[in-house]
Amino acid sequence: MSGVLSYGTYVPYYRLQRSAIAAALGTPSGKGSRAVASSDEDTTTMAVEAGRVAMRGLADGVAPGAVYFATADPAYLDKTNATAIHVALALPDDTAAYDMVGSVRSGVGALRAALDAKQPTLAVLSDLRTGLAGGNDERDGGDAAAAIVCGPGSDEAPVLAELVASASVTAEFMDRWRVPGARSSTVWEERFGGHAYAPLAEQALTDALKAADTTPDGLDHLIVTGPQARGVRAALAKSGARPEAVVDDLSATVGNTGTAHPGLLLSSVLDAAEPGALIALVVLADGADVLVFRATDALAQHRASPSVAQWIASGRDDLDYQRFLTWRESLVREGPRRPDPVSPAGPPRCVESSGSSGSSGAAAPSAAPATCRRHVSA
Repeated sequence: MSGVLSYGTYVPYYRLQRSAIAAALGTPSGKGSRAVASSDEDTTTMAVEAGRVAMRGLADGVAPGAVYFATADPAYLDKTNATAIHVALALPDDTAAYDMVGSVRSGVGALRAALDAKQPTLAVLSDLRTGLAGGNDERDGGDAAAAIVCGPGSDEAPVLAELVASASVTAEFMDRWRVPGARSSTVWEERFGGHAYAPLAEQALTDALKAADTTPDGLDHLIVTGPQARGVRAALAKSGARPEAVVDDLSATVGNTGTAHPGLLLSSVLDAAEPGALIALVVLADGADVLVFRATDALAQHRASPSVAQWIASGRDDLDYQRFLTWRESLVREGPRRPDPVSPAGPPRCVESSGSSGSSGAAAPSAAPATCRRHVSA
């Protein structure tokens, strides 16, 4: 059987209370807080942190054969971001690394691709959500990452949650878009979201549950997520699931983390699900995707640490709004009146050399990374 072999998450340390936004802008106050990546964090660094947790969940000698990195906010274009994750996790050279970037739906796409693989495959979902000051994206968004190793199970890497069924419906409509170079998304009027997404979610969920030979009231956990809040509410209302099965979307403590949110919410369920629990993950973005999992007996012995709840509890929620804007480069402030610090050098590259001489050829150009030389006596 194929499914989830290990998983891990990362939620940044800082939180911005929505009341702080309201106090600064004079807008209606929202409830709770949102997670905020620090000034030196981006989607790649958060992905690495989540990936490290997921890799700790694998037995020694078990390594993913590929890495798929999904985000709507890549640190680089043209250059593959997944290669940095590959190196940071010390994966073997023959492990392939690919980006799936540019859209919120890429998160569930990477997860489905990893589940379809014939070898253990790491899907890393990460996002950093930013909107215009005072807008819904700024207030309701959040930053986080989730990493999930998927594939066929083995004695060394048992399946923690088996993939039982899946379904997908695709539709083209402009509910949300961002052109290259733009810092924030253009969003369709919220009231149309329910009409657009509810029938797509209903169709995909019906198809997936039929393939899983179950009904909505047979679900133990129902996750519905997407950047369109009204669409999510409409899909939940039409799902037919028991109210107690509906999973907390973490909107009050983390915010909607876009591309990362399906992985984050699935991980939060795996942190507490009982063996045999039936879990449906519904993702609404440019259509609807549904993945149905069944938790196995191995889950209780292989839960991720830290858990999602532990990440949330370990943060601080006193970030001021002005600093948040500065970190997001929405508020440009004058820097310190002193010489710029020396830029950090590249990581040292270790070179083996024989003999006792400290010299090994011509000196490298000053811009090249420093070289560590390990001298071996003859």
